[in-house]
This record gives sequence, C-alpha cells and structure tokens, in this order.
Amino acid sequence: MSASDLRNIVEAALLAAGKSLTLNELSQVFDEPDRPDAHAIRTAIESLAVDYAARPIEIKETGAGWRIQVRRAYGPAVARLWPERPPRYSRALLETLALIAYRQPITRAEIESVRGVAVNPNITKTLLERQWIRVVGHRDLPGRPELLGTTREFLEYFGLKSLGELPPLTELRSLGEIDPQLDLPVAGQPAALAGEAIDDEPAEAEASEPDEFCAAPQAVPGLVAAPRDEFR
Repeated sequence: MSASDLRNIVEAALLAAGKSLTLNELSQVFDEPDRPDAHAIRTAIESLAVDYAARPIEIKETGAGWRIQVRRAYGPAVARLWPERPPRYSRALLETLALIAYRQPITRAEIESVRGVAVNPNITKTLLERQWIRVVGHRDLPGRPELLGTTREFLEYFGLKSLGELPPLTELRSLGEIDPQLDLPVAGQPAALAGEAIDDEPAEAEASEPDEFCAAPQAVPGLVAAPRDEFR
C-alpha cells in the first residue's frame, strides 16, 4: 500500500468516526495483509496535520487518540447550523468538576471542605453519568471514602492530550478556556455541541453563593466557570 493510500484511509476513518481514535483502532480499518504498523499510521497523521495547517479544520490529539475537528476560530460560524440552546451548567457542578480535575484524587468530603458547602449527590451523579469523573480508589480512612478523578472522556471532551495540558489555575478564568473545539458531526448529528442542559439540579443546602448558571462557550463544547480564590 502506498503512503498516499494509507493517509487517505486514515483521513477517511477520522472523518467518519466523529470521535478520537487510537492508533490500534485506526489499524483495524485496514485488511490484515496490508495493515500498517503504529509508526506508519502516526506518520500519516503527522502528514495530514501539516496539510491542515492552513485549513479551518485540524487534527487534534486528545487523551483518547486523534480526531478531526473544526478550529476554534470557525466555531461561531459553524454553530449556526445547529440552533439548539447551548448547554448550561450550575456553578456548583462547575466548581466540583474543577476541584476534581485539579486536585485529584479527591474525596467528596475534601471537596466539601474547600467549597464550604455539602456536595449535592445529583452533581456527582451527573458527572459520573457523563463519564467525566470516576472512582479511582478509596482513602484509607474510616468508611473508606471514594477517591474521585477525571476520565479519558473528560480529556476527550475538552480536547486535552493529558492533565498536564490543564492551564495553571492562576491563569484560568473559565473551564471553557481549556481550548475545547467543535467536533465534526457525523450523519447530521451536532456531536458534543448540543449536549443536554443541566439546569434542573436542586440547589445545594446553605450555599455560600447563589446557584448561578453559566452557558457553555458559544459554538464549542465546554464549560464556563469562574473558579473561586480557594481553588488556587
């Protein structure tokens, strides 16, 4: 198989998948006799990335592999194809997710200690259902409380290759600034853009601040939150 054919197949697979694909997943689209090794596939991806340098789409490596996506600068224009209301997330959910992302592994009690308010069970339930967090272990304390951490899906959603790409909290004004991009949809579906709104969570008891809601950045999947000083 020629290098050109290999690159074309890799490009077609990434476009059709609508999500990140690992090198192993990309290798499975080839017939076994012609199946390239990981180095050849990576070379094809790098070649495509160079070709896309001056185009409105790009190849992005995330914690879940590689994907083709719309560049952030073109997100607002492309988003007009889908007039759905952007996702909205409560301040409590955003603060909880930020704490887990930056201080993982962390227990629910430790989250409550930082936020100064009890964590509504619906918040952790929502984050678990969306597969943005998971139980990574248990703290060696009475009751063996669960330790929470982020997932590969979290990295995928925010377009991060690893947690090391999270910006310093001193520079972060919103989770939407973690550079989430607009995924290319498949079969007319708006990919991650049209996620369900989370606007029906019961308010947390004795909240120190109003349970405000923040809309996700227009045209790109992501969260908007203003992390409070205690996160630093």
